[in-house]
Amino acid sequence: MRLYGLKNCDTCRKALKSLPDAEFFDVRADGVPSDVLAQALDLFGKALLNTRSTTWRELDEAERIRPPLELLADHPTLMKRPLIEQDGTLYLGWAAETKSGLGVA
Repeated sequence: MRLYGLKNCDTCRKALKSLPDAEFFDVRADGVPSDVLAQALDLFGKALLNTRSTTWRELDEAERIRPPLELLADHPTLMKRPLIEQDGTLYLGWAAETKSGLGVA
């Protein structure tokens, strides 16, 4: 299992605490493999972009209309997190649906 997030993100910390066997990748330092990002975009669409983040609010309109994969490549902190990959299945966020899918109480 791989968890993509930010080491200083409270939600990512909660997920890691519940998933002690997960391999953690900091999106700032390590990035997200392009094939995983493409699969996540296909699956989650624009929900993959965290439009409530400080990074998003700092972008001008010309930046915001760029393709999501380009934006995420240039600004990895725009990704909603955590993004969790388990056996080829992707989960986004740390809501009840994700926890249930991963078998976490």
